[in-house]
Amino acid sequence: MESTLVTAAPSAPTWVDDVEVGQPLPTLPGPEVTGPPPTRLWLLVRVFTEPIGTLFVDLPDGTATPQMLAAAITARYAEEIRARVRAAGGDMPGPLPPEGVRVPATPPYLARRAEVLRDPPPITVVICTRDRPDGLARTLASVLDQGYPRLRVLVVDNAPSSDATAVLVREAARTGPVEYLLAPEPGLSRARNRAVAAARGEILAWLDDDEVADPYWLAEVARALADHPEADVVSGVVVPAELATPAQLWFEQFGGHSKGRGFTPAVFSSATAHQQSPLYPLPPFAVGANMVFRPGVIEDIGGFDTALGAGTPAMGGEDTRAFTQVLLAGGTIAYRPTMLVRHTHRRDLAGLRQQMRGYGTGLTAYYTSLLWSRPSLLPSLLRLVPTALRDLTAPDSLRVAGIGPDFPRELLRANRRAMLLGPWAYLRGRMRDRRRGASGGE
Repeated sequence: MESTLVTAAPSAPTWVDDVEVGQPLPTLPGPEVTGPPPTRLWLLVRVFTEPIGTLFVDLPDGTATPQMLAAAITARYAEEIRARVRAAGGDMPGPLPPEGVRVPATPPYLARRAEVLRDPPPITVVICTRDRPDGLARTLASVLDQGYPRLRVLVVDNAPSSDATAVLVREAARTGPVEYLLAPEPGLSRARNRAVAAARGEILAWLDDDEVADPYWLAEVARALADHPEADVVSGVVVPAELATPAQLWFEQFGGHSKGRGFTPAVFSSATAHQQSPLYPLPPFAVGANMVFRPGVIEDIGGFDTALGAGTPAMGGEDTRAFTQVLLAGGTIAYRPTMLVRHTHRRDLAGLRQQMRGYGTGLTAYYTSLLWSRPSLLPSLLRLVPTALRDLTAPDSLRVAGIGPDFPRELLRANRRAMLLGPWAYLRGRMRDRRRGASGGE
């Protein structure tokens, strides 16, 4: 992400908030904060609703005044703001004023959004979930509250231990176009494939059940699809919903979900393969927590690999493999950071350690999956080994450049040790799939 680096995990929480520079800047945090005063503020900076980047601000007295916010935002994003103000017929010759900026015309960003929403495409939002009704309720509310006019929401209940999710979906269906789908066999890829089968011919936008969609998320999905008619996949940025614990801050130090992609739009295709190999997704082409596929694309690549993903020994990698398959088949992926969602990171060290292990195992399981289906890729992968080794060890690499001195090195070791387990984990998943097929399982 584009932000200043976290250099310490404070004992008090970091306050997470948005600031819109087209309005008077607030005093943060507001009166709703309880408990110990935060020592740091994490800001998502918006210009006429467009997110342009993130920023950390130290809070020596527990609050940030409008003047403090204006100075911090000016120091980091003055040129980006001035460009957008000029495009709307305004001027900001000096620093950002605490009272915000005003422009005489409709900003082009808002005009384009309004144009797209005059004839928006139908979108099916898919939320795969497993025994997390509280998080699912927040995710559903964030989607339905956007009032997108051509919406279908499909909740895939994966191997549930109770009927709590089914009950929740029935209640939500009273207020919006929400449908329930059971995927009885555990595994995220299996749940994803059930959704694909149930929504053939539809645009599929994927969210996780521990996320909240930005109020403009669906509008920005529609804009991304309209602005990139050539794209088979569009994906957006994932930012933290909270930074209340050291573990959550450490996850952001490690790169969060975007791993250095930040707020710069990008397009990946066969024409860009010389700049970033489709076989080396760092930074990622897209993220499974915020991805959109056009109709038929997932079917064309054979669906999600059921030996990858949460609920399998591999623990991840199914989304990365799907993106790589799209690129290897000559497709196009557009990264649009204005498509924004907020994710609730693991709050405790044990949960973060497990996530880091999952990232390591999933990465090498993903490569094993590629070689399993396309052994001819081996020479290309071997040529990437020096780059991968450098990224694992060099202090300025995307994998480790953002971590601070407080970051537990055991997490890095857990991540790297898990990489050694990925190939075997993938093979175990394949064997389990074979046994299920022989027994008539899903």
